[in-house]
Amino acid sequence: MLEQQLSVENTARFEQLWSITKELRQKLDARFELRLNESTKDLQNYSAQVGAAHGSLNTFSGAEIDWLVHSWMREPISGFCNMHLTVWLGSQIRVPHLAFAFATVPNLFFYMDYVSRSDLLTDLDYLDRYYEPANERYLTFLKDDRFQQYHSKTLYIRQVQSQTSLCYTSQITDETIATLRSTAHEMIDRWLGWVDEAEPVPESERAALAQRDLIVRRAIAERDPDNKIAVKLFGEYMTDKLVRSLWGDN
Repeated sequence: MLEQQLSVENTARFEQLWSITKELRQKLDARFELRLNESTKDLQNYSAQVGAAHGSLNTFSGAEIDWLVHSWMREPISGFCNMHLTVWLGSQIRVPHLAFAFATVPNLFFYMDYVSRSDLLTDLDYLDRYYEPANERYLTFLKDDRFQQYHSKTLYIRQVQSQTSLCYTSQITDETIATLRSTAHEMIDRWLGWVDEAEPVPESERAALAQRDLIVRRAIAERDPDNKIAVKLFGEYMTDKLVRSLWGDN
């Protein structure tokens, strides 16, 4: 989609989407104690050696959160932007991780999901507790003709998405942005409630859960097909650095 698009002025839409991520961050900051990771401090402002592309990537950790990413990148001439707010919890609880990704290509793209930490085929209590509450919203989007469901061509990316993930494209309008904002807040509010109510994971199981989390986090970052866009905008060296920062190779 990026290769096919013409020059588009999307600054206002970028600012709208970024403001949504900041609203969500405020709710996280109110609930968790977070510290900025020094290992990614040099990526708070980065830019392409050639061209207008630039971005910002910040990562945080805390007693309850293993890795949090809040980032954006833009190529303002084409109107392309991409931003992430992802929260990878520590192994003290088994609540799903939280993932938001918004983009303009130049149409709106978004992905919102609870990333599972258990086998949903066999752990039926986990499925009912964390995914049944999101199922009605998933079905609502299927019936909304303003949004077109997006299916990745990459097998792993489809594999990691839950069956209630919201992955769509649409025209960018005030209505679709408003729907995106309200749905994102609904998802994070539900998730924060789960965190507050979660039972602790037994100490004997935490190391295995942490290892699984890291494998998933790394695979998502490294197998993202859109890394090719970053290579075109920023080159292989910077893209490798960004990808390693997304999963916490510090």
